[in-house]
Amino acid sequence: MAKETKVITRRRKFIEVEVPLVNTKIELVGENVESIKNKTINLDLTRQLRGKSVEVTFRVEEINKKAVANPIKINLMPYFIRRMIRKRISYVEDSFEIPTQESLVRIKPFVITRKMVSNAVRRTIRNQTKNWLEDYCAERTDSELFNDILSNRLQKPLSLKLKKTYPLSLCEIRVFEIVRQLKPEEVPKVEKRKIIQKEETLDQFEEMEQEKIKEAEKEIKQAQERAIKVSEGKETAEEVVEETEEKVSEETEKPKKKSKKKEE
Repeated sequence: MAKETKVITRRRKFIEVEVPLVNTKIELVGENVESIKNKTINLDLTRQLRGKSVEVTFRVEEINKKAVANPIKINLMPYFIRRMIRKRISYVEDSFEIPTQESLVRIKPFVITRKMVSNAVRRTIRNQTKNWLEDYCAERTDSELFNDILSNRLQKPLSLKLKKTYPLSLCEIRVFEIVRQLKPEEVPKVEKRKIIQKEETLDQFEEMEQEKIKEAEKEIKQAQERAIKVSEGKETAEEVVEETEEKVSEETEKPKKKSKKKEE
């Protein structure tokens, strides 16, 4: 007679998991809390964020014999970015790893300007973004940063900072994820640092724009004055045309004379 073997089967059930970031509870199938430990959950928060397509990845942990899901990654969906891109614009993106008060995180910011800009302006925007995020993240914990990104408390001051360089149509964090936990000696000290940046390219860009505005204002004033003289009968339209042609010829001859002197 063959001996009968008993197969012990454990009954699976729905286990409640708390999600503090969204203030909700979800249910996972498992035998107990330990069986669902270290499992990952992907939640689409498009409805909670009013159309902003964001997917958050959580990892289940056991805290006080309860299952709690803590965020480990935020991802802005690609189709949301494609919907925001238009013709005749420039976009700036970057990827770098910086430390927080708890772990090393990877951040991928994404910025869209209102019009096409030069490489110098894009470079200044990229450098300003990285420096600002380094200071911001060094003073905060992971949970604070996840909350700030979802509530737009991180993107708003960053966009206000970058708008001084050039007007923006979008300033978002495309990816924010935890890479690893930091050792005690790797945690940055919380100190308010005064960062002095020499933005030579930005200053030159602003000066060029101001010069163009001044030249345009002068031309408008001159045109108004000439129109008044013609209407009063002091000058004829032909005389005004001759004066403008003489001025244009003088301006074109000036750079030629300078180039000849340099050659000599």
